Amino acid sequence: MTTSRRQDRGVEPLSYQIREVDGRDDEIAEVLTELHRLTFFNGASVPPFDRGHWWLAYHATAPVAFAGAVPSTHVRNAGYFCRVGVLQSHWGNRLQLRLMRAMELRARRNGWRSLVSDTTGNIASANNFIRAGYRMYQPQYPWAFPNTLYWRKAINPLPSVHSTHSKRP
Repeated sequence: MTTSRRQDRGVEPLSYQIREVDGRDDEIAEVLTELHRLTFFNGASVPPFDRGHWWLAYHATAPVAFAGAVPSTHVRNAGYFCRVGVLQSHWGNRLQLRLMRAMELRARRNGWRSLVSDTTGNIASANNFIRAGYRMYQPQYPWAFPNTLYWRKAINPLPSVHSTHSKRP
């Protein structure tokens, strides 16, 4: 059984809900933008929330974390895990891992063969990629900084409901 750092400190674990949201919705885009500002400060540009798939993690009714994936422009038939941000007061509750699992399910539904991402100078995030089963790799054409770590996880797409083969023996 795994415990959160909150449980290790004798604090009751917090309850969270992860929901896929529509980044094209103006109110959702505002929430995503605000969470991005609170988690990245000015360290990264705000992504276009009207592209790809987005998730929010809620504690009660308050959004406390977000993540996004878009079709990769660097790896064929793959999704690119483009952002994740967790408010500092909610660190240690495995929210990045839970958001990654939700993203992996969406990748399967999309028929993507893998998810790729990158981290630069973020040891906590790199450790979460390791915990989630991602492997470091060197892309043929690196797209970020010289000290960037690149991550990839193979995804087994869900079987199609429109099978061309008979199920009868």
